[in-house]
Amino acid sequence: MKVAFLGLGVMGYPMARHLKDKGHEVTVYNRTAAKAEKWVAENGGRAAATPKAAAEGQDIVFACVGNDDDLRSVTIGPDGAFAGMKKGAIFVDHTTASAEVARELYAKAREMGLGFVDAPVSGGQAGAENGVLTVMCGGDEADYARVEPVIASYARACRLLGPSGAGQLTKMVNQICIAGLVQALSEGIHFAKKAGLDVEAVISVISKGAAQSWQMENRWQTMNENKFDFGFAVDWMRKDLAICLAEARRNGAHLPVTALVDQFYSEVQRMGGNRWDTSSLIALLER
Repeated sequence: MKVAFLGLGVMGYPMARHLKDKGHEVTVYNRTAAKAEKWVAENGGRAAATPKAAAEGQDIVFACVGNDDDLRSVTIGPDGAFAGMKKGAIFVDHTTASAEVARELYAKAREMGLGFVDAPVSGGQAGAENGVLTVMCGGDEADYARVEPVIASYARACRLLGPSGAGQLTKMVNQICIAGLVQALSEGIHFAKKAGLDVEAVISVISKGAAQSWQMENRWQTMNENKFDFGFAVDWMRKDLAICLAEARRNGAHLPVTALVDQFYSEVQRMGGNRWDTSSLIALLER
C-alpha cells in the first residue's frame, strides 16, 4: 500500500522501517526534518515537509507522536494530515493519548469521509525495533479490517477492542497494571537484598511460579544492579499515568495504587531520573 508515517521518534522510526521492509511505499514526516531525511537515506521512500504533504494520495496515514496536542497538530488545520488525505483513506494513531482526543478526531475524520483508528502500542523501543509490538485498537470494524494486515508489519498481536477510544482505554489498563507490577517487583528485590538472599537464585525460582511477569523476566537484573539508563522513560510513564488518572476521575474508577506509584515516579524525577527506565522505582527504596 501507499502509506505515510508521521513522527520518527524511538518508536516511529523502526515502525516505519518495518513498513518499508514489508514492501509498502512509505512517505515520512518528522517535526525535525533532518531526522526524516536521515530515515530516507537509510531506508528509501521519501520525506515530506508537512503532515498534509505526507498524507496526500496515501491509503493509510500512521502517526506516533507525543501527546494530545502533538496529535492535533499533525491531523487538523491547513497543514494537517486530514487536509491532504483522499476520501476513504484511514488515519491510524499509535500515540498513547486520551480517549477524548481519539473520539474527537474520529468524529472529525468521519465528517471528512476518512477513517480513524486509535491504536496505541505496548512493547517499548525493543518491541518496535524487533517488530513484535502489541497493538490495541478502537474504531470501526471495516476500517480495522483494512489496516490490520499492514499493522502486522511491526506487531505480533493486534486486536479491535471496541469503538473509537477503546484502544486508548485498553492502553490505560496496560499502564495501570505495569505501574503496580514494577512497584511490587522493586519491593520484592529490595526485600530479598535486606534479607540476605541471593537475588538471582530467588528470581530464578519465583519467575517459574505465580509471580512471573514480563517486568520480572526483563528487568530484575538491571534493577538489582541499579542500571536505568535505557528503556521507557519515567517522564513518559508519568504522562501516561496522568491520562489514566484523569480518565478515572471521569468514569469513577478507583486507582489508589496507580496514584501512589505516580507520586513515587515524581520522586524519581526529583532525583534526576526523568529519562531513567520505569524500573527505577527501586532507586527510591535504596537511597
